[in-house]
Amino acid sequence: LLGIYQIRNLASGKIYIGRSADLNGKLNSERFQLKNGMHMNRQLQDDFNSLGEGEFAFEILDRLQPGPEADHDHHEDLQVLEGMWLDKLQPFDARGYHKNKP
Repeated sequence: LLGIYQIRNLASGKIYIGRSADLNGKLNSERFQLKNGMHMNRQLQDDFNSLGEGEFAFEILDRLQPGPEADHDHHEDLQVLEGMWLDKLQPFDARGYHKNKP
């Protein structure tokens, strides 16, 4: 399942957006990393540590249907789709866990 996901802080509304060619696996990985204090995003990790897992929602935002070409690399498609969601939701500064765009 290809697509875009978000981790949403239910207390503050801040969001973290990511992309994956395996959404279910990636969401499990994100949850595992947060539970074990290993997430690459320090601010998200700090909030998770202080608030607990119950204050976070792990959600699929968008799915990308693979085309009929079995050998098509969807990396670029996912990157474009992620960019569209970043533009739409603006998860920067107080609204999210991403660094503001340059």
